[in-house]
Amino acid sequence: MQTASKKVVNAWAMYDWANSVYNLVITTTFFPAYYAAVTSTSNEGFENGVKFLGRTYVNTEIKDYILAAGFLIIAAMSPILSSIADYKGNKKNFMRFFCYMGAFSCSLMFFFDKSNVTFGLFCFMFAGIGFYGSQVFYNSYLPDITAEADRDRVSAKGYSFGYIGSVLMQMVGFALVMTMKDKGLALQLTFLLVGIWWVAFAQIPFRHLPISARNERKLKKHILVNGFHELKLVWEQLIHMPVLKRFLSAFFFYSMGVQTVMLVAIDFGIKELKLPDDRLIITAVIIQLVAIAGAIGMSRLSEKFGNIKVLIATVLLWIGVCGVGYFVTTEMQFYVLACLVGLVMGGIQSLSRSTYSKLMPETKDTTSFFSFYDVTEKLAIVIGLFSFGFIEGFTGSMRNSILALITFFVLGLIGLLLTSAKAKKLDV
Repeated sequence: MQTASKKVVNAWAMYDWANSVYNLVITTTFFPAYYAAVTSTSNEGFENGVKFLGRTYVNTEIKDYILAAGFLIIAAMSPILSSIADYKGNKKNFMRFFCYMGAFSCSLMFFFDKSNVTFGLFCFMFAGIGFYGSQVFYNSYLPDITAEADRDRVSAKGYSFGYIGSVLMQMVGFALVMTMKDKGLALQLTFLLVGIWWVAFAQIPFRHLPISARNERKLKKHILVNGFHELKLVWEQLIHMPVLKRFLSAFFFYSMGVQTVMLVAIDFGIKELKLPDDRLIITAVIIQLVAIAGAIGMSRLSEKFGNIKVLIATVLLWIGVCGVGYFVTTEMQFYVLACLVGLVMGGIQSLSRSTYSKLMPETKDTTSFFSFYDVTEKLAIVIGLFSFGFIEGFTGSMRNSILALITFFVLGLIGLLLTSAKAKKLDV
C-alpha cells in the first residue's frame, strides 16, 4: 500500500497533539503537584494518609492503585471495543467516545479539592481510561494510513506533535500558576483547559481520518465475545512467529518500567527531594522537549542500525537511569536524570510501536493485532504501577520501588537479545 496524503498523516498526528496534554499536564505534572498539596500529611485530616473506601493509604500509593485499576479496565475492555469497531467498520467513533470521556473527566477535576479526594481520584482514573481507550483505535490507524517503509517516520511524527502540543499547554498552565495568587485555583483552571484543548484539537483527526467502506466492514455475531476470540487467533498466529512473540515478551517487561517511570517521576521529585511545584513544572517541560529530539533521533538511528539494536541500546540506558535514580539526592542530579528520561522516553515508545507494526503479518485486521499490543502494554503497566505502589506502601520509600523497575528492564533486555538472535534475517 501507499502512504496516505500528507493531510491525512498530519491529521492522524494531530490526535497526539490533542490528547498528549493529558499525559503531561494531568498525569506527570499538575495533577501530582495538586494532589500532593491537597493530601499532604501536614494537612488536617491527612496526618495518617488518604482514606479511600474505608482504608487508609500512603497518598501516592493509592494514586498508583487507582491508575492501575484504570489500566486494568482498559485491558479488559480493549478486545470488546476492537471487535465492535471492526464490526461497525468505524473505529473513529470509538476513538471519539473515549476522547470525550477523557476530556470531560479532566475538566471535572476543576471541582476537586480536599473535601472530595475520592471524586478527584475517580476523575483521574476515568481520564486515564479515556486517554488509553482512544489510543487503541489511534494506534491501529498507523498501518492503515502508512506504507511499512514510512511507519518509523510517521510514528515519530505523532509523538513529536504530542510533545510540542503538550509543552504549549504546559506553558499556559505554568503562566497561570505564576501569575495567579491562588495557586490551587490556577491548577484547577489548568485541568479545565486540558479538557477543552483535548476536545478542540481532536476535531482535526475526526474530520480527516478515513472510515472503512461498507463492503470492507466485517459481519460478525456475538461481537461482545468476538474480540477475545480474535485475541486468541492472534495468539495462535504468534506461536508460529518466534520473532514477534519474543519481541512482545520483551515489550511486556520493559513497558512495566518505562510507563511506571513516566507516571511516577514527578511524585519522586515531590516526596523524596521536596522540590517546589514551579521547578517540577519546568522539569516536565524539559523532559518533553528532550523527548522530541529522542523520538526523532531514534527514528534516524533505526534506519541505520535497525529497530531491535536501537531498542536494546535504549533499554540499557533505562537500566542506567533507574540505577542512578536510586541514589539521586540533589535537585541538580534530578534535573540531569530528567533529561536522560526524556531522551529515552519518546524514542522507546515510538520505536516499539513501529517495530510491532513491521513484525505484524500482512493483514487487514490491524485493530485486533493492535488490541493485542495494547492489552500487553496495559497489563504491563498494571503490574508496574501496583508493584511500585505496594513496595512504597510496605517499605515507606519510593527508592525501594525503583529496584523493581530495574528488574523489569533487565527482563526486557533479555527478551530483546533473544529477539535479535531470531531477527537476523528480517529488516528490523
